[in-house]
Amino acid sequence: MNILINTIRIAGFRGIKNLEMSLPRVTLLIGMNNSGKTSVLKALQLALGDYSRYLSEEDFYIGSDDKRADEIVVDVRIVPVDEQGNRIDTFDEAWQTEFEDRIQSEANSFQYVALRTRSKPDKGGFDTSYSVLRVWTDGNNWLNAQVEIPNKKFLRLNGIQFIPIDAQRDIHQEIGEKSSLVRKVLSNIKYSKTEVDALEAMINELNDQAISKSNELATLKTNLENLNQSFESSGKAEITPFPRKIRDLSKYFSAHFGEDASSTFSMEYHGMGTRSWASMLIVNAFAELKKKEYEEEENLFFPILAAEEPEAHLHPNAQKTLYQQLEKFEGQVIISTHSPYVAAMAKQTELRYLKRTPDGITVRHLNPDLDQEERRRLQREVIHSRGEILFSKALVLSEGETEEQALPLLFKEYCGSEAFVKGVSFIGVGGKGIKYLPFLKFAKDFDIPVFIFSDGETEAVEGASQFGTE
Repeated sequence: MNILINTIRIAGFRGIKNLEMSLPRVTLLIGMNNSGKTSVLKALQLALGDYSRYLSEEDFYIGSDDKRADEIVVDVRIVPVDEQGNRIDTFDEAWQTEFEDRIQSEANSFQYVALRTRSKPDKGGFDTSYSVLRVWTDGNNWLNAQVEIPNKKFLRLNGIQFIPIDAQRDIHQEIGEKSSLVRKVLSNIKYSKTEVDALEAMINELNDQAISKSNELATLKTNLENLNQSFESSGKAEITPFPRKIRDLSKYFSAHFGEDASSTFSMEYHGMGTRSWASMLIVNAFAELKKKEYEEEENLFFPILAAEEPEAHLHPNAQKTLYQQLEKFEGQVIISTHSPYVAAMAKQTELRYLKRTPDGITVRHLNPDLDQEERRRLQREVIHSRGEILFSKALVLSEGETEEQALPLLFKEYCGSEAFVKGVSFIGVGGKGIKYLPFLKFAKDFDIPVFIFSDGETEAVEGASQFGTE
């Protein structure tokens, strides 16, 4: 891998006023609807991909004064890493050659490359420019960092390939879209002249056999040959059940799937789960082919996959399988998800919890300093078993099953709606004292309000007091 986009900063984009987020190799963006997950993916696409051509007025942040931001700014920092994804001090020789004088060094001599993207309204459209930062400042002053001369070609010259996957994906639909990854793969199919001649000869023979064995096709061909009368007997009619030219094969490309070779049928007739999953897997094919193409030309290649809700339309076990496939992607992976099953598959260090506040979007992550036992309990008792609370507005903890069943009924009676409608989760922790701790640590790290329904026993009070909970 050798490099990593380890930090992104975003200002003035959609619901994001000012946000900084660290990015491990695999990053899982979680949070409720409209918490900014998609905005982060689109900001990355603006900085590293082609989103500038899709920009609209609605992409500019609206402040509390109802005024839109004057510009969108997105900074990304690229750092060298080892094979395990840990940051190291120096880019390898190949990337040093690629980045050249864009490489900067921190006070501790650790190298990095920092890129800035700015988008502003301009003459009825939008102007997007790219710069290289001289310094990566700390704190809230990052927007005032010095920049080099704008260099719009930089991101197009190196081996960084940004691959976005939207939530609304459908391989059957994508097969017909010229700009889809399927079409990009098909457009690069190449054969030698000898191979083309041989394949087209086989197709011509196949067409002849198809016509000779079909009375309908033969009759159609015979009647079409009457066109000769309009061309002084110099014309010739042909019908081709199969496309004659290799260059036309992609126009008739289709994908089939089934339990075995004898029972496959077109993706058109499969459910959205299969079609969506197949679309995701096309990305792997595209990335593999791109990598080979870059390697043959002795160029560097670093793909970044940004997947929005990859679990859509899939059952829980399929969601887990898909996450494993994405995790193995050779490059960097950023995923937004609403799935507790996907979240439970990820490492705790990969989770980024986004939350909307009166000041915009904030991001939280779990405490990296927990010991092994604390991590194990957090994974087992909270994330794996109670994954729905990853998407809660508030938690109400109690000691046992009775309270867990009764309290939602009282809530509905008092508030006039189910607790889950309000985003409130009631959790029986199965005991007292130490049993509360994993939930309290989780809630504190993700800034989720938590309430404890207890009879005031000493153990419960002491456990809650560690986290400032009354």
